[in-house]
This record gives sequence, structure tokens and C-alpha cells, in this order.
Amino acid sequence: MIVVNDTLSRADLKSMAAAKYKDAVNAVVDVRRGVMAVDAERHADLEHMLMEIGSSQKDIWGIDLHPDAADDGLIQFHAKINIRPSQGNHSMNVESDELRQAIKEIVAVKIVG
Repeated sequence: MIVVNDTLSRADLKSMAAAKYKDAVNAVVDVRRGVMAVDAERHADLEHMLMEIGSSQKDIWGIDLHPDAADDGLIQFHAKINIRPSQGNHSMNVESDELRQAIKEIVAVKIVG
């Protein structure tokens, strides 16, 4: 598990994916702080890691990154930690277009290549 402080290449993501799930890497994004963590078996582990360094659970959203996909397929907005009826998110998918856009913008800065 790592916090992506600067950037991470798609090649690094591909290596991470090959070691665990073949074509995807679990990730979480703190949309308030612009922080991303990657490479754990469960999104909840990454969520916990970000909370230990100052993130608030309400700001953390789970995604999967598909490094071999085209740019529009890089992000899958799907994780169990996203089920938050109290925040208006009733499924595992990030339902808010505004949140999806914020996540896309953070990932675009953090993932290069």
C-alpha cells in the first residue's frame, strides 16, 4: 500500500495489477485533500491508511484503476466503501457526477504516462 504523494506511472500500476488482480489496482481518493492511495487487497485498508494521516472518511472514495485501458476507461468508480446512504450514495458506485469529476481530476494529476 502506498500513498501517491507525487505521481505514479501507468507502468508502475501495471506491475501492481499483475501482482494482485491481473488488470486492476484498488485505489482510494480523498477528494478534499487531493490525496490518493493505491495497491491493497481491499479498498477499506487504503481508506484506513488515509484516515491515519488526516483524511476524513466522508471525503474518501474507492475506485479501481485499469492501467491498460484507454484514458476514459482508466477509472472504475466501484467499491464497497462507497455505500453511504447518509451522504446520498446508495450503491457501490460513486453516483455523484461532481464527485466523479473531482476524482478524475485528482487521478489525472497523480497517474502519468
